[in-house]
Amino acid sequence: MAYDEGVADRVRGLLAGEAGVAEKRMFGGIGFLINGNMACGVNKDALIVRIDPVAQESAMAETGVREFDLSGARPMKGWIMVDPPGYAKAAQLKKWVGRGVTFARSLPPK
Repeated sequence: MAYDEGVADRVRGLLAGEAGVAEKRMFGGIGFLINGNMACGVNKDALIVRIDPVAQESAMAETGVREFDLSGARPMKGWIMVDPPGYAKAAQLKKWVGRGVTFARSLPPK
């Protein structure tokens, strides 16, 4: 399983109507970009969220959140993974996707 299509569909539903959204296969899963900048994605059953690096430490204390480190060698700053307990409820998923979208929109378009 490269990524959970059900989770990807839930994310698609939240991004419906957002301007500048594109999907791209990446990280062995699928990424959702806003104006060319990664906002969030799905890898296996985990949600990938790009956030402000300054907020990463506080985000790590939230339910189901862990460092984004697919290689096992070097975690990426400003990127986190949220396991199912952290996004199981619709409001939780909406919050994480919203955080990713907000950060992606803060970056210059690519």
